[in-house]
Amino acid sequence: MTRDVSQQQEPDERDERPELEHLDAAVSHVDQLVSSGGIASGAAKGLLYSLIETLGTLVGDPDLPEHARSGYEGLLETARELRVKLER
Repeated sequence: MTRDVSQQQEPDERDERPELEHLDAAVSHVDQLVSSGGIASGAAKGLLYSLIETLGTLVGDPDLPEHARSGYEGLLETARELRVKLER
């Protein structure tokens, strides 16, 4: 059985990037867990590291529209501030 390659579609470029709202929700959730003591410091640092790396990659994407870049940059700064808060 062969698949018709002409019917396969390339994924939309927007489908490859996580939505800002989802990343914002993740950072906010980690912040809430840290504030309530509902997560170990090491686990929170690991989650933040992953979020910071993802956001840094997105901000560095030359194909990212400028209006989207500013949102990712703001969220990246928020995640970095939370990481500094955890390291104190």
